[in-house]
Amino acid sequence: MGQTLRYGWTTGACATAATTAAYTALLTSEFPDPVEVRLPKGKQPAFALASEGHTGEAAYAGVVKDAGDDPDVTHGALIVATVRHGTPGSGVGFVAGPGVGTVTRPGLPLDVGEPAINPVPRRLMSEAVERVAAELGGSGDVIVEISIPHGEEMARHTWNPRLGIVDGLSVLGTTGVVVPYSCSAWIDSIRRGIDVARALDVRHVAGSTGSTSEQVVTELYGLDETALLDMGDFAGAVLKYLRKHPVPRLSIAGGFAKMSKLAAGFLDLHSQRSQVNFGLLASIARDAGYEHLAEPMGNANTAVHALDIATAEGLDLGGFVAEQARRTALDVLGDAPVDVDIVVIDRSGTIVGRAPEPGATSSP
Repeated sequence: MGQTLRYGWTTGACATAATTAAYTALLTSEFPDPVEVRLPKGKQPAFALASEGHTGEAAYAGVVKDAGDDPDVTHGALIVATVRHGTPGSGVGFVAGPGVGTVTRPGLPLDVGEPAINPVPRRLMSEAVERVAAELGGSGDVIVEISIPHGEEMARHTWNPRLGIVDGLSVLGTTGVVVPYSCSAWIDSIRRGIDVARALDVRHVAGSTGSTSEQVVTELYGLDETALLDMGDFAGAVLKYLRKHPVPRLSIAGGFAKMSKLAAGFLDLHSQRSQVNFGLLASIARDAGYEHLAEPMGNANTAVHALDIATAEGLDLGGFVAEQARRTALDVLGDAPVDVDIVVIDRSGTIVGRAPEPGATSSP
């Protein structure tokens, strides 16, 4: 029996706990520890404080983020909330402290110039402030500053720089819970990348499975950073979001093995969630008149092995895979006004297939 993966807590949940403790201390001089918070869907976890204190007329509290068994870049980060009294009647205001980013591009769910503290965490913190104020007789008019030590360095390993979020991390979370390996943050970054591209009127975006394919498609079409979507294995996430939020042109670039999965109809290209269909590769050889290659390609050790067999005999396997991958993409997009092209590369970064072929008329 496999061991059950442990759930964790988002930066937004940790920030809510830290804010609750800091505001309580601002009103009473005492820090609740552990501090309980209310999250969406009825969860009420308790968080231990990792730091606490008073600085002048403010109180601060810190919570260490536990992402459970998810490989989250912010696992172990210290999320600190510093709370001070605000102007009477002002409600709850938010400030980006050290390590929390600032929005510099349109298209995100926050205005340009705002701290990168997403709407749901803001709501959770505001509700926590209201509860503490009601219980302890406070006004609820406060400034909440969220900081994450070393957050600027951690942000370099996220998609924030491409999204136009500078100088730090985002405070994220819609449910407060981190589901191990759900990749929800990655998929959310894809969607926000499309939102930013649309807001900037970018007409051509590209989703790539890795850094090599991204470099190839960037140089091939002269794309700007704002056009690049961090697709990874999530071709379906790109296509499904573009179906509802179209951009005129989409290029999908990837290695031969992953593009052969897309050609077979898979939308999640990860090795643990989809496999290369060697039967499909064999049928391509057969349909192209290379009957003698069907058996060796069907029995190939790897997708690259099948590609090598085809290349040695002059079969444009990469081109056929690109065309079928494009059909998969168009099927998902449906009637959305998005033109699609596919770029297939080998391990060295050489283009081994494109659809439609350069100069050909684009058609479904």
